[in-house]
Amino acid sequence: MIKPGDLPDTIPLFPLTGALLLPRGRLPLHIFEPRYLQMLEDCMKTRERLIGMIQPCRCPGGATRLSTIGCAGRLTGFSETEDGRYMITLSGISRFKLSEEQEGFTPYIRARVNWAPFARDIGLAEHDPGFDRPPFMDLLCRYFTAQGLDTDWDSLKDAEDELLLNTLSMLLPLDPEDKQALLEAPDLTTRRETLVTLMEFSLRGCGEEGLQ
Repeated sequence: MIKPGDLPDTIPLFPLTGALLLPRGRLPLHIFEPRYLQMLEDCMKTRERLIGMIQPCRCPGGATRLSTIGCAGRLTGFSETEDGRYMITLSGISRFKLSEEQEGFTPYIRARVNWAPFARDIGLAEHDPGFDRPPFMDLLCRYFTAQGLDTDWDSLKDAEDELLLNTLSMLLPLDPEDKQALLEAPDLTTRRETLVTLMEFSLRGCGEEGLQ
């Protein structure tokens, strides 16, 4: 288990639009670009085996930069295909604030990061005291129906608060800006409120009412 003092000041970054990793979440990835294959090989040589997931964002004028906030995951599973690609799993450890990209000789981005704003990410799972599950699940069911999605409802109903809300945040088909808002939510209650708002907005676009 990684402790706060084990987190390095510099980590490799994997910019990927629409990909969201949250603490204690699991993100499967397909790695095939040569620069990220190199990143993966370098990552496996380190003690922490951390990769920082971060979203690019578009600036006025069309330029692109990296978002300020990302989340680091520990490489906990990988398999290699016959043609040299990797299927990997990152287990979310902690969010970070991007300090500065570092110049170097690697074909991928490395950056100095600040973990301090998210010290609570490393520890026990969060709880949401105000979570009223029945109306939330009703809203979720209507959202899935409107989106043409299906799921294992029994597993969702039995999942702990954090697992349910974070898994939905990672997997629902939301815009990159919405994913970033869910990542930056200061606590689980705010993330749940953001999810509800996003689903209600989507349902209103389909002519339905939101959470009653």
